[in-house]
Amino acid sequence: MRAVVLTAHGGPETVEYVTDHPDPAPGPGEVLVRIGACSLNYHDVFTRRGMPGIKVPLPVVPGLDIAGEVAALAPDVSGVEPGARVLLDPIYPGVGLMGEMRDGGLAEYCVASTRQLIPIPDEVSFAEAAALPVAYGTAHRMLTANGPIEAGQTVLILGASGGVGTAAVMLAKLAGAEIIAAAGSAKKLARLKALGADHLINYNETDFVREVQARYGRPQRRSYEGGVDVVVNYTGGDTWVPSLRVLKRGGRMLVCGATAGFAPTEDLRYIWTFELKILGSNSWTRGDLERLLQLAATRRLVPVIDRIVPLSEARAAISLLEDRAVFGKVVVAP
Repeated sequence: MRAVVLTAHGGPETVEYVTDHPDPAPGPGEVLVRIGACSLNYHDVFTRRGMPGIKVPLPVVPGLDIAGEVAALAPDVSGVEPGARVLLDPIYPGVGLMGEMRDGGLAEYCVASTRQLIPIPDEVSFAEAAALPVAYGTAHRMLTANGPIEAGQTVLILGASGGVGTAAVMLAKLAGAEIIAAAGSAKKLARLKALGADHLINYNETDFVREVQARYGRPQRRSYEGGVDVVVNYTGGDTWVPSLRVLKRGGRMLVCGATAGFAPTEDLRYIWTFELKILGSNSWTRGDLERLLQLAATRRLVPVIDRIVPLSEARAAISLLEDRAVFGKVVVAP
């Protein structure tokens, strides 16, 4: 079958498109899935580069977010029919992530545990369903279970044009928050405005701390005046301390990643002086994915897809994510 295979850790050259990859077959408790769409995540960049402390069994087919239809069942499987449209929870039970610890979605077929299968409503396309798990699932858990975001709150979203960022903008808008979206170009900011962002900051042209404090005031340590209620920061790196500086007393930093660096400079004075809360959020639950599919089916939330590319262009598509040259999600359709 056709597939994209990661053969070693490193640059784009370590990802190969092949036409003779072995066909997978379902084992006990598994189904064979004919892949309709697989969306890419920055995690695919990290997997390609190699991550400290995580040993990936190479070679492996990347791709965490997978939607398709059941093509075949293992003999012991019941309760699911061939042809069923399904979204896969990216976590294979007891093993780890698809596209990392097991072959993922950059191929024509993959195998999955029946415990990963989530029915896709008829109103949701394969591409839309595949856009949801990692980015939207993470954002949903972060903003609803671990946040939570409430109506009337002010929320600054950094890296708002990425997969998690666009999801966070739309979900915070559904919650009734006032949204400040930060991105790196006027074109991206215009699209964020269309998604519901109330205020826009081009971080390549201006200091977001100065912009936020000009609008909301400097945080006051003896009162709750000034600053914003929440900062969504999944970039880390040199955005970390500036993010602390715009939070009001008692404000919350929501963290689910570190695309710009996981070991930033820290300034603990802001945390104790302003009684800040740093709240981590890791991945999603099945309930998050089911709720997102319901929102997509009713069109209250439509996943933002930058482009859909063929399997043969997946290597270049991963590089687009690495270069931050996309708005929303990139989807690969075999």
